Amino acid sequence: MARGRLRIYLGAAPGVGKTFAMLDEAHRRLERGTDVVVGFVETHGRAHTTAELDGLEVLPRARVSHRGATLEELDLDALLARRPQVALIDELAHTNAPGGRHTKRWQDIEDVLDAGIDVISTVNIQHLESLNDAVTSITGVVQRETVPDEVVRRADQIELVDMSPEALRRRMAHGNVYPPDRVDAALANYFRVGNLGALRELALLWLADRVDEGLGRYRAEHGIESTWPTRERVVVAVAGGPEGETLLRRGARIAARGAGGELLVVHVARTDGLAGPALPDLVSQRRLTEELGGTFHTVTGDDLAEAVLDFARGVNASQVIIGSSRRARWRTLVTPSTTEEVIAGSGDIDVHVVTHRFAAGRGWRTPRRGLPRRRVRAGYAVALAGPFVLTELLAALPDDPELPLTAPLFLLLSVLIALLGGMGPALLGAVASSLFLNWFFTPPTGGLTISQPQNAVALAVFVVVAAAVAFVVDRSARRADSAVRAQAEASSLAALSHTLLGSTDQMGLLLREALDMFGAEAAAVVRRPTSDHPAEVVAGTHPGLEPEDLRAPGLPREEVDDDHDLVLVGESLPAGQQRLLAAFAAHAGAILQRRSLRAAAAEAAELARDNSARTALLSAVSHDLRTPLAGIKAAIGSLRSTEVTFSPEDEAELQAAIEDSADRLETLIGNLLDMSRLQAGALVAHPRPVDLGEVVPGVVRETADPGRVQWHLDDHARVVTADPGLLDRVLGNIVENALRHQPAPGAVRISSSGLGDRVEIRVVDTGPGVPQGDRDRIFLPFQRHGDAPSGDGVGLGLAVARGLAESMGGSVVPEDTPGGGLTVVVDLPAARTEIP
Repeated sequence: MARGRLRIYLGAAPGVGKTFAMLDEAHRRLERGTDVVVGFVETHGRAHTTAELDGLEVLPRARVSHRGATLEELDLDALLARRPQVALIDELAHTNAPGGRHTKRWQDIEDVLDAGIDVISTVNIQHLESLNDAVTSITGVVQRETVPDEVVRRADQIELVDMSPEALRRRMAHGNVYPPDRVDAALANYFRVGNLGALRELALLWLADRVDEGLGRYRAEHGIESTWPTRERVVVAVAGGPEGETLLRRGARIAARGAGGELLVVHVARTDGLAGPALPDLVSQRRLTEELGGTFHTVTGDDLAEAVLDFARGVNASQVIIGSSRRARWRTLVTPSTTEEVIAGSGDIDVHVVTHRFAAGRGWRTPRRGLPRRRVRAGYAVALAGPFVLTELLAALPDDPELPLTAPLFLLLSVLIALLGGMGPALLGAVASSLFLNWFFTPPTGGLTISQPQNAVALAVFVVVAAAVAFVVDRSARRADSAVRAQAEASSLAALSHTLLGSTDQMGLLLREALDMFGAEAAAVVRRPTSDHPAEVVAGTHPGLEPEDLRAPGLPREEVDDDHDLVLVGESLPAGQQRLLAAFAAHAGAILQRRSLRAAAAEAAELARDNSARTALLSAVSHDLRTPLAGIKAAIGSLRSTEVTFSPEDEAELQAAIEDSADRLETLIGNLLDMSRLQAGALVAHPRPVDLGEVVPGVVRETADPGRVQWHLDDHARVVTADPGLLDRVLGNIVENALRHQPAPGAVRISSSGLGDRVEIRVVDTGPGVPQGDRDRIFLPFQRHGDAPSGDGVGLGLAVARGLAESMGGSVVPEDTPGGGLTVVVDLPAARTEIP
């Protein structure tokens, strides 16, 4: 069976007309003879939308009871049994009521599509998961119902239902979106012009990305390699050199000139694995790219120009930015630079060549590495002494050797010198050998003149061959050196990264690894001195390290970030290890950044908790604490009134109301004070053996309805180690909470049982219970089950009970009551001695 097709109407905000457009499409298909059924459409009481349902078959909705309310949901089973060609299912991101087949409506739609039924649905941009944070920051409203972006992206067709902010506000003002009593508040808050404009732009950009993905698939399927400049995509090619920052900022400015412009940065790594630019430079440029709103990409290739252009064509780029060549000008006469090759092969892609202060010999140069110095010195020695020795050996022969014999021998000497010492000694040896060959063995001997042209050609070829061999040897030596360094760096960094991932002390481990890697005596990360802070050792391998110990000139030092340096105590590093030290510094910078982010996150979380507690406390004071005060004031005012004469029964009732309100007020204030003491760590428990037979009856008598509490204690589980006053508060809060949720006329049951050296006190109710996912949340301060705004408490009872129990070495754990309800188990240590 072929899977059904999904069509989604996407809107920037409620009221733009998504449902109306969906119903209009249903009428068009119905007129063409298509079997269309309305599975679920939410009209929100809008007259024009409701009128569009006329003439369409509407399936009855499923009714679900939840928390005393009856909710209407999509009847998925009825729709699958009906099997229409097209089903209309509104509100893709809707969360279903508990008890259904799926949690989310988009999951229901997946089942419908799998059954081969086409679906038309709707969704607002604020419900997309990836944009949830952005929408919250714009509107200040947290969207609880979201749908994964991938679900919407998989749709066969997405149609934007668009409307200007001003037109939508006029529609709202006319009462076409919300009832009149909600219009003013909506226009002043969520539906402000700025909010609607930002949401509209989000919708347009998100849909543009979706269209761009389809365009990319079309070009790939049809083998189209030329670029289609549907939007400005600027590719910046960076080599990892210091000019990268200039290129990135220039690319960001160009990309920002057009709406929807994208900045893509590409670095081409060598496929031969040879060492590339310094790792900290690439890390810095990657970070700058993210700050500028771009994306950083690394590709591999031997031909740098071809790799850059292939990447640009692959992302459908319209412009490429590349820096002017750092090569010496004379070298471009021999081989074209990468910049020239990019320009020559760019085709219909615009290329911007950006000048910088490191271009064409004006500054930075990559240090050249070749053979070890000892080999070079030995090569020069052989280049100077070798021709003399070879000439003496040839002169000792009984017959004078001729040029066909001597020339290959001198050429062999030049090749050996090239293999030993590289380019410089090889050229010196070739010149010296050619002079000796000309003077002693080329007729006429004893001079530098050559009588036969073929001898002159032979000498010229001799010098060219020697220079070519020297060049090949020198280049191979450099590549071999780079390959060895790259392999060593890669192995070291791979081992370091693997080790750091599993460590809790990442900075300490990094510094200890630096000691082993570089043979240093000590290592430290040092904060540079500023006008506000002196120099400081942030982390070090030796506890006694001071900033003064790390200021000696010549110590290996590498910049970690704008404020810190990595310093080694010991001998200076070889040039070959400087790049590896830079990589260690980059790791140290990442560790410091993670520390900073964790600290900022912890601080933000602490502030959020404090703010939440403060808000909840103010809410409690403004409502829950004022309620008993209002009751007391009203009762006292009635008793003092001279206009009404109350009977003794009425006066007793008013006095009882005053007493009841005062008790409630005392309980609320006591819980607030207990929670404050718990959070401040000022609560001290004094445990001693306590008989539950004395505590439980008192707790029951103090409850609001003692007649609805039944208790039974096991004779072998009566004595616990606890603070009597705190235990009374623990059980009192738990029992009051159970009574609040226990349906009348049922009773709350209290029992005790022994388990090893522990005593478990169970407070059992048969109320609605608490879902597994909310078990921990009900013990948070200022939380009530279901976030119910009504009730006598401020949501502190269970939080205080758990805190007080833990201060006595116990615990409070919720469990399911068999048959329904909640059982709260108080676990306390059993007393080791009998009560005197």
